[in-house]
Amino acid sequence: MRKLRNSELNRITVDEYKKATKTPLVVVLDNIRSCNNIGSVFRTSDALLVEKIYLCGITATPPNKDIHKTALDAEKSVDWGYFENTEDAVAKLQNEGYKVYAIEQVVNSILLPDFRPVENEKVAIVFGNEVKGVKQTVVDICDGSIEIPQFGTKHSFNISVSAGIVLWDIFQKIKSNKL
Repeated sequence: MRKLRNSELNRITVDEYKKATKTPLVVVLDNIRSCNNIGSVFRTSDALLVEKIYLCGITATPPNKDIHKTALDAEKSVDWGYFENTEDAVAKLQNEGYKVYAIEQVVNSILLPDFRPVENEKVAIVFGNEVKGVKQTVVDICDGSIEIPQFGTKHSFNISVSAGIVLWDIFQKIKSNKL
């Protein structure tokens, strides 16, 4: 075995990314404090051809050197928008035909392994603040909530870890619907 060189990875350019067919998946960040977490979500979203990211409330926006530190230019490839209120972002997405799901532990949540996106349905996922999670007022207007099963003593993952787990899982399920 030999590690591949960057030149062997056949990565697309930012311009090619902009023109590529995107996964019908939008990410909403509800008041994320850490620029490192925001950058990580950009980078994961780039890898999975996520359609767009909505940054809401206190969530920092590009250009920002701390976002760039973990995004590694993904903040230039992934389309993004800003909303002062997360509720406005959710309402906009629902008006555009997206089913919006909070990633949160709530009564009657859907466990991630059991979540099945409907074929040809656009999906948006809301990730919440590092301490308080997704605001209750946002949970109240979402179409549902998805929960990542956990089995240890801790009751949450870091938001960047949650994004990696959830986005990869949903990406795989959306792609398998297309086969």
